[in-house]
Amino acid sequence: MAETPRVLIVAENASAKFGGEAFLPLHYFRVLRSRGIEAWLVTHARVRDEMRRAFPDDSARLHFIEDNMLHVALWKAGSRLPARIDRSTFGTALSLLTAWELRQRVIDLVKTLKIQVVHQPTPVSPKAPSMLFNVGAPVIIGPLNGGMTFPPNMNWLERRSERLLVGGLRLTANLANRLIPGKRHAARILVANSRTRNALPRLPKSVEITEVVENGVDLTRWQIQARERHPGSFRIAFVGRLVDWKGVDLLLEAIRRVAGLADVHVGIFGDGPERARLEEKAKQLNLGSSITFYGFVPQTRVAESLGAFDALVLPSLYECGGAVVLEAMSLGMPVIASNWGGPADYLDSTCGILIPVSGCEPFTVALADAILQLAQSPERCRTMGLAARNKVAALFDWERKVDTMLGIYSEAIGVDSAR
Repeated sequence: MAETPRVLIVAENASAKFGGEAFLPLHYFRVLRSRGIEAWLVTHARVRDEMRRAFPDDSARLHFIEDNMLHVALWKAGSRLPARIDRSTFGTALSLLTAWELRQRVIDLVKTLKIQVVHQPTPVSPKAPSMLFNVGAPVIIGPLNGGMTFPPNMNWLERRSERLLVGGLRLTANLANRLIPGKRHAARILVANSRTRNALPRLPKSVEITEVVENGVDLTRWQIQARERHPGSFRIAFVGRLVDWKGVDLLLEAIRRVAGLADVHVGIFGDGPERARLEEKAKQLNLGSSITFYGFVPQTRVAESLGAFDALVLPSLYECGGAVVLEAMSLGMPVIASNWGGPADYLDSTCGILIPVSGCEPFTVALADAILQLAQSPERCRTMGLAARNKVAALFDWERKVDTMLGIYSEAIGVDSAR
């Protein structure tokens, strides 16, 4: 039997509380350790308490870096800007500073722990430079997932100043990745899809690029449960941050269209800057009890909350990943989502309905039609939900993802040893 590798997982944030891409390093470490594989995690001290609670028996395998005064100054400066501009400016500078601190720790840990392979699953942005070069062990980066733009006929969601700045920063990515050459020195770069592959900076032909799914589901936690049925009523859930690009306003318009044709209720789980406007719009559309805003629900309670719903809807117009789609599928729920970005990587006609993105009016009409289709066919809804669960189990189970990753680790170590 092949010897299992000694692995160091490296990420700025590893956290269930933060959600999003911060889940990825946490799950890699969790599954590797559950199999008894020699693995360690290095991340930021802001998640120290959470990680020690999550892995009480492995606290000696957790390593943390601290903030300094410059970290704090960059965070304060960026917090005054719109989110996308902050991420592309001060947020990037802050991440690079943290990445430098991580690099120094990685170099030390590779030596002291005899690490054989270093895995950096985040940041998932294909353009983001990596500081992990010449660290003493082969480096695996990814899976990355990005290269997103707004749909061509819906780019009004992005301010012109934001579009110009983000576009300019993407153009400088090649230079940034030459100056900070982690990706140019990587043993392998993993990408979630061809869109992300095309968004990578220019790399030497010697860098191997492999497509591997980014997100996964812990199927021990996300299981089909008995649904709280409401005879004659169709209940759909939205889960996510309430920001303009999530398309919740278009969902409200779609619900107005199906009023009187089917008894549809929507539960909106999430909070954000758009909540007050969306609640007011629901009133203006006279949706009444058809819409319930539940506010923020901790990720640990989402599965329980979805037990009262028949399907998930995600009308997002800027979604690289969309882990919530996989989570709903694992619960045996069909999904209605935009045919744009991450959801299109997960769904097909057996387990969901993808809505073409071709302008607000046709999108809303198609979204209403999809909701009506499932509302009027409970048996189709159930069949699609079972197919969704089966697809997740076959392709997106974290155990399967780690099986794939272990093979990639071993290949990287073999190539490194042969040099």
